[in-house]
Amino acid sequence: MSETTPRRGSRRIGTSAIALLAAAVLAIGVNMLADRLLPRARIDLTSQGLYTLSGGTKQILGGLQDPITLRLFYSRRLGAEIPMYGAYADRVREMLAEYVSLSKGKVKLEVFDPEPFSEIEDRAMAYGLQGVPVDQSGEQVYFGLAGTNLVDDERVLAFFQPDRERFLEADLTRLVYELSNPRRPTIGVMSTLPLNGDPRALMLRQPQLAQPAAVMTQLRQYFTVKDVPLDAQVIEPDVQVLILAHPQGLSDAAQYAVDQFVMRGGKLFLLVDPHSESQAARPGPTGQPPTNTASSLDRLLSAWGVDAPSDKVVLDLRGAWRVRAGPGDRVQAVDYLAWYNLQGDSLNRSEVSLAQLDQVTVASAGELRRREGSTVEFTPLLTSSAQSMVVDAARVSQDPSPARLLADFRADGSRHVIAARLRGELTSAFPDGPPPLADGQQRPEGFPAHLARSQGPANLVVMNDSDILEDRFWVRIQDFFGQAMATPISGNGAFVSNITDTLVGSDALISLRSRGESLRPFELVEDIRRNADAQYRQTERQLTQKLEETERRLRELRQGTPAAPGAERNANQAVITPEQRAEIDRAREEIIATRRQLRAVQLELRRDIEGLETTLRLVNIALVPALLTLFAIGLAVVRQRRRAAARA
Repeated sequence: MSETTPRRGSRRIGTSAIALLAAAVLAIGVNMLADRLLPRARIDLTSQGLYTLSGGTKQILGGLQDPITLRLFYSRRLGAEIPMYGAYADRVREMLAEYVSLSKGKVKLEVFDPEPFSEIEDRAMAYGLQGVPVDQSGEQVYFGLAGTNLVDDERVLAFFQPDRERFLEADLTRLVYELSNPRRPTIGVMSTLPLNGDPRALMLRQPQLAQPAAVMTQLRQYFTVKDVPLDAQVIEPDVQVLILAHPQGLSDAAQYAVDQFVMRGGKLFLLVDPHSESQAARPGPTGQPPTNTASSLDRLLSAWGVDAPSDKVVLDLRGAWRVRAGPGDRVQAVDYLAWYNLQGDSLNRSEVSLAQLDQVTVASAGELRRREGSTVEFTPLLTSSAQSMVVDAARVSQDPSPARLLADFRADGSRHVIAARLRGELTSAFPDGPPPLADGQQRPEGFPAHLARSQGPANLVVMNDSDILEDRFWVRIQDFFGQAMATPISGNGAFVSNITDTLVGSDALISLRSRGESLRPFELVEDIRRNADAQYRQTERQLTQKLEETERRLRELRQGTPAAPGAERNANQAVITPEQRAEIDRAREEIIATRRQLRAVQLELRRDIEGLETTLRLVNIALVPALLTLFAIGLAVVRQRRRAAARA
């Protein structure tokens, strides 16, 4: 017995060693086999599928007719000096390899390392790629992409920035799309807003105003953009989609041109506004912001079965922007209910233009309503949440106090439509034909005949907010060695481009424009904070009014009553009676109690949030590891029982 036991022990040790060696050989073999047979197989566990190519990209790559050559210029020294860029370069190369694989041989990839003073560096500079110095020696490194097609059209990405990693697929697919589709749809832009830059920028000593809006730059990447004058009598026939933004004071002749454009089958994207934040932030001809910042097109919209009130603004507590409070406010930041992000069920996911967007930001937006008796198909695209209400536009345009709006806020429980799609046969807003011209005006040659009804079902999108085009509400622009880099923080630009694409009839780029534009906050925490903040503001206003009344009564009591003639005090002094002194003491106590209540309410503002944060910490730090430990113990117990049963 004593010799058998050591032998059995040595056999077990030998068997275990062989099993471990076999497992190692099997793992290495499986990895080598997978690397050879499944080099690009992966599982994307992100909720937005950020590492999975979109359907639009696959559609564009699969439909390529002519070959495209992509040349990646990457300086290895950049990755050696800044490891973050080295990791990002691997990501770019992997994605470009995916493009080559999906293109069925139509996309060719070349990778270059442009060393200083080499022919490759000269080639990179000739393509217009941006060189960036990494040290004081002035030696430049490159990390960009140049693409060419058969007719030598060129498109470049001057420099890959890791900050735009979530837009990598969109940038690459746009470059391929532009090389494979040299002929772009033509859209017209007609607006009273300086979307192409303010020509008065140099005179106003504000050079940043001379730059075109970021949405215009984005539209020019996908479409041929043509400016339409505000006094146009006819919209040119090559314009497929007309974007009419903030049509303030549009003449009857120009309105007739828009009306007939729609009657002839043209697609319209109309943006009116009860209060243009963009216009209010810019000086008018007198140097001061204009007093009238509203726009409407009631004549046309009424004839088409839609109401867009220009004197009402929709406030929304959910998604409200956090802004700086007033100088004398106790809380440094406050929710501004006129500026808010539309998220979740506020976006109509059944529409392809919104199916993959996370959020759209609006500012001082109005509502849209379908007119009673209208037969037009009215499909809401953007709606407010149930935590919203409608107020007079003057409360936002004349006295935009965030704290006061929040204190007076009372949700009406209704969801208000901000943008909608209209489909159906429409009647002209000018049943009697074109309006008379002003003195000295003449009709242009080839003026088209009047149409009383649309030729077939019309298709247009109406939105009661033009500030969706304003840069500050959806994009952050930074200077990178003299190059302006735009990073979206909301989906406004994608929404405008997607709507234009659907009106044109193309949707290949919609799925990839809509990926990763927004931050993803903790919605439950944000809802608790907003509700607590709103409750605090309402209570604070009541207590502040009470405090002001008490302090005013205290000042009156301190003045006392005039001294009687012959008294020790002179006639200009006042005498405070014992009753008044007691009243003063009571007023002081009331002031102290009111201030104590204000402090208590302010502390309550964050109690729910801190409690929820504590719960989240416990879940992340203690609960998850505890569950994993229990799972491991349970698994070990099950295995032990199986082994015992096998031995028995």
